[in-house]
Amino acid sequence: MAKKGDYRITRTPEGDWKLKRDGADRAVGVFDRQRDAIERGKEVAENARRDLVIHGEDGRIRSKDSYGSETPKRDREH
Repeated sequence: MAKKGDYRITRTPEGDWKLKRDGADRAVGVFDRQRDAIERGKEVAENARRDLVIHGEDGRIRSKDSYGSETPKRDREH
């Protein structure tokens, strides 16, 4: 379950990809390609020790990476 302050990548109505921290008013960045948003999102989430939730084009969660300090580690995808 995502916590307030985690980072999320979603598709904008214009077709771009938005990286935004949960609970924030403004996006960290808007990118033409999802790949670029993911690359930047990993950097930001790792530095902040938060989760990165990646949504697909359909809005459903595609992937979740945990960069926090949970014990045991919840990220079973990597």
